[in-house]
Amino acid sequence: MAATTHTVTNQAPPLVGYDVFTSDRALAEGVERHLAPELVDGARDELSALGRTAGSAQAQEWGVLANENPPKLRTHDRYGNRIDEVDFHPSWHRLLGHAVSAGLTDAWGRPGGHVRRAAGFLVWTQAEAGHGCPLSMTHAAVPALRADPALAAEWEPRLTSHVYEEGLRPASQKGGVLFGMGMTEKQGGSDVRANTTQARPLGDAGEYLLTGHKWFCSAPMCDGFLVLAQAPGGLTCFLVPRVLEDGTRNTFRIQRLKDKLGNRSNASSEVEFDETWARRVGDEGRGVRTIIEMVAATRLDCVVGSAALMRQGVAQAIHHAAYRSAFGGLLIEKPLMKNVLADLALESEAATTLALRLAAAQDAVQSTDTEQERALLRLAVPAAKYWVTKRCTPVVAEALECLGGNGYVEESGLPRLLRESPLNSIWEGSGNVQALDVLRALQREPQALDAFLQEVGKARGADHRLDGAIKNLLTELADLDGIEARARRLVERIALVLQGSLLVRWAPAEVADAFCASRLGGDWGSAFGTLPHTLDLGAVVERARARV
Repeated sequence: MAATTHTVTNQAPPLVGYDVFTSDRALAEGVERHLAPELVDGARDELSALGRTAGSAQAQEWGVLANENPPKLRTHDRYGNRIDEVDFHPSWHRLLGHAVSAGLTDAWGRPGGHVRRAAGFLVWTQAEAGHGCPLSMTHAAVPALRADPALAAEWEPRLTSHVYEEGLRPASQKGGVLFGMGMTEKQGGSDVRANTTQARPLGDAGEYLLTGHKWFCSAPMCDGFLVLAQAPGGLTCFLVPRVLEDGTRNTFRIQRLKDKLGNRSNASSEVEFDETWARRVGDEGRGVRTIIEMVAATRLDCVVGSAALMRQGVAQAIHHAAYRSAFGGLLIEKPLMKNVLADLALESEAATTLALRLAAAQDAVQSTDTEQERALLRLAVPAAKYWVTKRCTPVVAEALECLGGNGYVEESGLPRLLRESPLNSIWEGSGNVQALDVLRALQREPQALDAFLQEVGKARGADHRLDGAIKNLLTELADLDGIEARARRLVERIALVLQGSLLVRWAPAEVADAFCASRLGGDWGSAFGTLPHTLDLGAVVERARARV
């Protein structure tokens, strides 16, 4: 006999069984906007298939299991031999395998590859974010390896392969490989020039033995790593394979795995090198310059990954509000909740639109070597990385609150999103590092500012609030006194002006109007849900709603 006191009513159904790609109008429209017409149909089919998988109950369960069963370090085998292996739950391998087969490490060699990959990364990260780390580093290693054509010819086909093979074997025996990166050390952190790891050259040209440590080395199960070490000629970039070609293990001692706030499915480790064999990438003394292309690509992935977390949070919040009734009606129809949801939707769409624009610039650089786009990326990537990643945590926290107590419960998935949300702001250079990088671009590369002004100038005259924000930004740029102390404020304005200009050009009028009124016009409070009540908030919310 059923318990009469336990009839469940007024609960939202789970957001499952939907297409994560096609239900995201800002993302789908951006892909169509930035791809050549002949590529759109194929890309839409690929991304929709990936979106249906990402929105499936199976993929969502993989994400849960990969985080509930975090990786485990095995330093030795049963006989006492050092093996330094990390065991992952099968769900991690399923997530990673599906991502690789979908081309999320393959952007550099195909038309429109960066837009297609960025869109796929944004879609698939919503299923689970932790495994995005090795995907991002593998993708980003390609331009760094191109500093050595011979190395690139050997490794690039493996990195861009659509085949995932787990396990440690010589790279030449695998259908595809994954790469990691090791830059930071205990004593230096972001100041990589303070690194102490030493590289001793061998007789054969380009071969070295490394001795030292790396304080953060994520995804240590990867097949190879790009690391920085001090060679006789100065700080240099090296390729460290996990397994040598004769099948022996390279010396790669995993000291421990980090116990992190979030990102639990991904193994982040401390590693020691002890005469570890490595190949030099690029010239001695030019390690930062060699690896900087990898850093730029991973920073863009931080923007895309944060946009994905925001989108998932907003989708969950709107879905809940569309089914949950309170105080005589659906939450989504209540003016105050509608204001909150619309405000969150604006932040999400602005992040997505900016991320895809930067991916399109990367495609342009690859296909035509457009100096204008290259210069834009130099300024816009660190500015976007600074701002979008910082907006992620408050967006996800507010989205969680929209579900009330249900959102605070692990089963909702929102706590995992919230724990993940600060990561991209920290990884690949925290806020101050990004802000200082923007200052360096402004001071040393005037073409970067010119490219930025030309980009935002394409929207001039379309909205008076945007025009005013551009004017104010120019005034601030003209005053260089104490600019380092003002760097965060300046970079925030650069990012907001860029987002506003893109939305004015491409978003529906109600979205652009609301963004400019609040973010650029100053008609906004200090918390979400403080948009001007005269705006068409219902249209903004409806546009952001995921259809099941």
